[in-house]
Amino acid sequence: MEIRQAEAPDFVSVHSLICELAAYEKAPNEVITNADILSQFCLANNPFVFCWVCEIDEQIVATAVCYIRYSTWKGPVLYLEDLIVKETYRRNGIGTALLNHCISFAKKRKFERLSWQVLDWNQSAIDFYKKFDVTFDDTWVNVTFNLTEK
Repeated sequence: MEIRQAEAPDFVSVHSLICELAAYEKAPNEVITNADILSQFCLANNPFVFCWVCEIDEQIVATAVCYIRYSTWKGPVLYLEDLIVKETYRRNGIGTALLNHCISFAKKRKFERLSWQVLDWNQSAIDFYKKFDVTFDDTWVNVTFNLTEK
């Protein structure tokens, strides 16, 4: 198993994993990004989006995508947008290794915290995250304003 920063050719596989996750979350038609868009933001000269892949036998089997947020109360925050492991590779320590990689990256960069969301019905993900020293917050409500639809 090798975890490394994603490179340009990897984003086709990363996009495929994102589409797999969207199908699992019952929203396959919600994905509007593509490999080129992912590559553009993750490989910029001064990126605010970071993507790592996990390879086994030269095949990308998992990815983690994070970006920088800023809390006026806490300071810089690394936000984990997606942690995706191909279904056939789950329960082999890949998700743990990827999440630990994100935690290490955040610590090295002096982020105040790492945060993410998990769907309330995704019990397997919730159980996975409970293995880490995390806090679940049911106080905040998600709000979205879609700029492309207005």
